[in-house]
Amino acid sequence: MAAKGFLQIAPGRRVALNGVEWTIEDVHGQFGRLVLTDDDGRTETRSFRWLINHPDLRLLPTVEASGHPSPVSRQPRTLADLTKDQLERARLRAAHVLEAETGFREGHPARALPGEPRPAYDPDRTTLTQRRRSKASELEAMPRPEAVRLGLQHLSYRTLMRLSGLAGDSLLLACADGRWTRPRSGHRSITGEIREAIFAVKAECGPRARLSQAAKHRLMHQYVRERFPTFPTEKIPSRWTLAAVWKEWFGSDGSRRRYDRTAQAAAEAGVSGRMVVHRPGQVLVLDSTPMPVKLRETVFGDAITATLTLALDLYTHGLPAFRLTLQSDTSVDVAMLLRDVMLPLPMRDGWGEDMEWPYAGVPADVIAEFTGHKVAALPFFAPETVTTDHGGPYKNHDLVEAEREIGCRILPARVLRQTDKFAVERQFLTVQTMLFEHLLGFTGGDVADRGADPERDASLTLAQAEHIIATWIVQIWQNRKLGEYAPSWAPGEDHSPNTLFAAAMEQGGFDLDFPEPGFYYKVLRKHHVKIHPRRGVKILGLWYHHPVLDEPRFQQPSARGGKHARQWVVRSDRRDRRQVFFQDDADHDTWHTLRWRGLPPEGEIPAFSDKTAGALLAHVKANNIRIHSESELLEHLLGILGSVAPVDQWPSQAKKHAGKKRRVAQAREITRAQAAAADRPTAPAPADETTPAEMPAAWAEHARTIDAPSMSTAVGDAKKPWPTPGQSPRQRCTRP
Repeated sequence: MAAKGFLQIAPGRRVALNGVEWTIEDVHGQFGRLVLTDDDGRTETRSFRWLINHPDLRLLPTVEASGHPSPVSRQPRTLADLTKDQLERARLRAAHVLEAETGFREGHPARALPGEPRPAYDPDRTTLTQRRRSKASELEAMPRPEAVRLGLQHLSYRTLMRLSGLAGDSLLLACADGRWTRPRSGHRSITGEIREAIFAVKAECGPRARLSQAAKHRLMHQYVRERFPTFPTEKIPSRWTLAAVWKEWFGSDGSRRRYDRTAQAAAEAGVSGRMVVHRPGQVLVLDSTPMPVKLRETVFGDAITATLTLALDLYTHGLPAFRLTLQSDTSVDVAMLLRDVMLPLPMRDGWGEDMEWPYAGVPADVIAEFTGHKVAALPFFAPETVTTDHGGPYKNHDLVEAEREIGCRILPARVLRQTDKFAVERQFLTVQTMLFEHLLGFTGGDVADRGADPERDASLTLAQAEHIIATWIVQIWQNRKLGEYAPSWAPGEDHSPNTLFAAAMEQGGFDLDFPEPGFYYKVLRKHHVKIHPRRGVKILGLWYHHPVLDEPRFQQPSARGGKHARQWVVRSDRRDRRQVFFQDDADHDTWHTLRWRGLPPEGEIPAFSDKTAGALLAHVKANNIRIHSESELLEHLLGILGSVAPVDQWPSQAKKHAGKKRRVAQAREITRAQAAAADRPTAPAPADETTPAEMPAAWAEHARTIDAPSMSTAVGDAKKPWPTPGQSPRQRCTRP
């Protein structure tokens, strides 16, 4: 709440100027300007002084005060709502704006195009006002059809002034026509019968060879005539309407895009030349490998193999982050690993002062005051370029979202070029020779070199192994003298990863820029859905609900326009399908947790991932089970998870009746959910959510064995408890 007598200027605030309602879309405090948007999509940039001294300024009530959202309340539009042609036209408009501001279409002399700067836009010979007037005259002299096509007929001198304070995606969105993303009314000719017919034709075309749009239209006619004899034939949509609806619902089925994507990826990877890395974070290399040490799922559980994912800074050869998972890493795990690189590692129990943040560039007291806890001597920074292999998790859209949020770029290693990732491959061997070989359960580098029974020797749990690796990195590796990787500018000096990072920070400074808490939600998988008035939203076959969806503002279609018109965006974590997350359209910083409707009102059930949910739905479909409510699915889910009431499925009897594969799968489900819970930003638990301590007795007993400390291997003080298997190596840090 703003203090009495003060005007609160914040994104989303509604004001009325001369009887016209405007929304504050963005605030640029460093320039003293803000961006206003009206109901028609028009955007204007004004100063704080102009707004405060406006003679007819009237504040409109907010959502909390009025009890209902404003007419234009909707989720923020992004560049993903624009088509490829619209985005290209917006880029052309932005290029004209940048040329008027800087003299270069790319906005910087380092990215000058051939022939730039032109004489009328040379920043060394012209002023900003002259360049803007020259641009306005140039656009006015442009042929009318071309100007209309590019939308430049209204790009006047005053418009150039209003767009001068924007950059990046904000400039592209401001250059995009607001009519492109306005609310759409849909297709009135698509009734319930026609919708059923279209989906029936879609299912029929799946196993068949490629059919033309005319053939699909005839199949739709046949389905309507046989299933709905009384339906008027003249009300069946035309072939062109079917083509438009087909493309909106199912996408284009033109050329063989798989081959096109493969060729494009190979062309992008086949770059020549060598990059010279000269600062920390410029290139971060990621890779995963099975950990060559057998671990225990619990203290007295079975021996399992974990996956180790490392992030290596190519300049300092430091290890700013790592992750241990009981399954192969997913795109969400990699995205969270990138977030860990940007977060400081808190001091743990048993770590001495020699492992605390020591850098002279930023004192340890300043870092501790900024984060709220003591920070270990492990570098953290925002990566600029991330180099990966061509595995599925590294090419997933979740990692692309993380790249966009962080501001870095993903540069895949070239095909059959081992030198692009040699540093991290060598690092795996270094960790093996310096640490893993000394642990019980070591399996060796090859099957032929394996011991007699490494599963019997395994004694470490996942949490203990994570603590050992973190201690080794902070205490030993970050302070170890570099040999052949020493910097070329200091051939006679001894440097470690920590000293190299400190030297770079003294030269270029340090940026305390932590990811916001909402970063976790923004990198999750997107689902564009409609809200059912009673059941909520359906995500990948399961229904989710929250009391907030019963509010009147969510009972109508979304005001979103563009490709996903009239649909809401819901995000899900593939590691834990018990809940999904919904961003409030009125307060974009608020995220609602939608629980699966099959969860009991009291207590909790074991966590289950995408794989288990898929097995559940496949089981129901294969056995022709009719499900009348989501609660009926819970019985089949518990049967798959192995946590139902029979004695042979009790945890104490599991080793007698259940195989190792089932027990390992249960441990993986638990660790997936714990990792997802640890990655979520800390927030007070809603009243309708229960804690993990209220799960059924069988699984509660199994969960307690995970936290029990090992009696055979320990690091530091044996009286202090180990972290839980899913605990993130970093705490959540936000700006004060």
